[in-house]
Amino acid sequence: MHILLIEDDRTIAGELEARWRAKGWAVDACATLLGGSRAAAHWAPDVIVLDLNLPDGDGLEWLAAFRTGDPHTPVIALTARDRVTDRVEGLRRGADDYLVKPFSAEELDARIEALQRRSGSARGERVEFGRLLWLRDERQAFVAGVPLELHPREFEVLGLLLRRAPRLVARRFIVQVLAERNVELGESAVDVYISRLRRKLAGSGAAIATVRGFGYRLEPDAGVAAPPEAG
Repeated sequence: MHILLIEDDRTIAGELEARWRAKGWAVDACATLLGGSRAAAHWAPDVIVLDLNLPDGDGLEWLAAFRTGDPHTPVIALTARDRVTDRVEGLRRGADDYLVKPFSAEELDARIEALQRRSGSARGERVEFGRLLWLRDERQAFVAGVPLELHPREFEVLGLLLRRAPRLVARRFIVQVLAERNVELGESAVDVYISRLRRKLAGSGAAIATVRGFGYRLEPDAGVAAPPEAG
């Protein structure tokens, strides 16, 4: 699990960050909306926890703008605004859940886990990109209907890239996800899987781009023509 926390209260942010890291979750914490925008673009979080009162603007306005480019990433709004009209407005602006301060850390954890499960279930079963089809439950991937022969770890890495395409996936995040599956490896091993996937994805309409120093991004392969339309 990779969480982006946008919260300017240092006490709250510090306690949540320590708590989540102890649970094995990756955390990026920002105190401003500008920092949150940059982190969301670079690290492709699974869940965003967003304070609505921040020093550089209104969290709801930021969320509405964020939703124009990313309609899927789950967002939990944190705020002291406790009126029903405030909660309704937050949900209408794009929040998936709403928690009023002061709140229970245990309840926030449970809501994060529930949102991540729903998001993963909705987006992870079947993902298409160009001629590439990835089926989570079947543990199979296809290019133009032809099965790809993938090592289980290659399948996991491909799934991470597909679910976040065309956003960046950090190398350290890939390492953390594989570690959660009891796979002990270093970042150099991730490079090996990426190299293998590049060869196997030839002709799929998808290409893996390297963002030096950060990670990888799945992009359309400009050298592969789109399949002809029926009729």
